[in-house]
Amino acid sequence: MKVRGRVVTPTEVIEDGLVTVSGTRIASVSPSAPRTRTVHSGHWIVPGFVDIHVHGGGGYTFTTGEPEQARGAAAFHLGHGTTTMLASLVSSPYELMLSATKAYAPLVGDGVIAGIHFEGPYLSETRCGAQNPAYLRDASTVELTSLIEAGGGAVRMVTLAPERPGALDAIELLVRHGVVAAIGHTDATYEQTRQGIAAGATVGTHVFNGMRPPHHREPGPVFALLAAPSVVCELVADGAHLHDGTLAFATTVTGPHRAALITDAMGAAGMPDGAYELGGRSVVVTDGVARLAEGGSIAGSTLTMAAALRRAVHIGLSIVDAAQLASTTPAAAIGVGTSVGAVRAGLRADLVELSEDLEVVQVMRAGRWL
Repeated sequence: MKVRGRVVTPTEVIEDGLVTVSGTRIASVSPSAPRTRTVHSGHWIVPGFVDIHVHGGGGYTFTTGEPEQARGAAAFHLGHGTTTMLASLVSSPYELMLSATKAYAPLVGDGVIAGIHFEGPYLSETRCGAQNPAYLRDASTVELTSLIEAGGGAVRMVTLAPERPGALDAIELLVRHGVVAAIGHTDATYEQTRQGIAAGATVGTHVFNGMRPPHHREPGPVFALLAAPSVVCELVADGAHLHDGTLAFATTVTGPHRAALITDAMGAAGMPDGAYELGGRSVVVTDGVARLAEGGSIAGSTLTMAAALRRAVHIGLSIVDAAQLASTTPAAAIGVGTSVGAVRAGLRADLVELSEDLEVVQVMRAGRWL
């Protein structure tokens, strides 16, 4: 199969490029010779999106540990260009975490999801946001060891607050087992955050959100994460979590190789405004913004990765850099960058055709148009 169009590679745009697909893999990427086009003239061909932080979508949720719910959420986001994703849970009792791990491990094996992300429960009460405070607790290496063993490689990332007792030991444990340790929902000082990074944390969970705010005399976790050369900073580009000026500033500091667009989407993504639920808490969506019914904290988003990419371009990023934020950098952050996340020979043939105004036209996963 040959796909011709404006191809976005990790470093450039091939204005009239040709992607050759053999089976499930990209065989070659080159300037195009005249031949029949398989995409509309002027359309973009970008790598399939990689969302490392998503709780649900299309009326389905990852947070309950139910396989059919997970399949529905994954299918919704696949239709919007996300060909690789982590199923993100919220703070929960250990029993739910364990049952979800066992239930989702086969989905990882089938390629429905790329792994499990536990956002919590080892988080700060002060900065818990929409997380249920009833389930927050100190970090437990016993729990984490059990979950990692039960998942057989399915547990891919864990978000925790480095200031909680046991957190540094937990980070070191995760790193030893090849699991990404992420810092988020934290009231840590700058120094405590740097200790977490030194212990091995390599992702900042939705940076700025759910964190002690930066101050010029007390920089806190935001400055520590943005400045750390080993940390990829998640950013929610929906206009509600971050002002566009903040998004532009953050990506200028990190560069495209250390910023990852995420959706942080919950089940209401793609659905009408109304009443929903996230981790057992009531959520109301108004004008596309999800907030707790009680207290008004932002409760995830209704974002898709395609919409996040459009916003990144809107604030001034090039299409190449925006595609890197949506695909290449998050893939590398969770250790799958040698398989997905770029239009490059040898990688899985995950492609998204975008119109001139960056709307999804069609999606290819593993060499097959969906």
